[in-house]
Amino acid sequence: MTQLSEKRKALRGRISPERITPPEELARRKAEKTKLRLRGQAIFERIRPELIDEYYNWFIAIEPDSEEYLLDPTLLGIVQKIKEQYGDKNVMLATFRLNETGTCGRI
Repeated sequence: MTQLSEKRKALRGRISPERITPPEELARRKAEKTKLRLRGQAIFERIRPELIDEYYNWFIAIEPDSEEYLLDPTLLGIVQKIKEQYGDKNVMLATFRLNETGTCGRI
């Protein structure tokens, strides 16, 4: 099994070596996502009590810098609203569900 895994790794690198992302870059991206999630979660915890009764189980996408948020009852709806609001801009939003836990699905 180890040999097969090593073979697959070798094939991936050989097919497209320029597309291999260095571990440092992966770590930087992960840290950035964690920072975004924590900032968004702080805003979410602050506004959740105001919204949870009227919009229970709706999706909420929060832009941490401006603290603006979008609401929709469906995942596809929230994605569409994000596209309409931000267009082609490279924007990072934290997405939650307006319920007791804030999670969007099961793990």
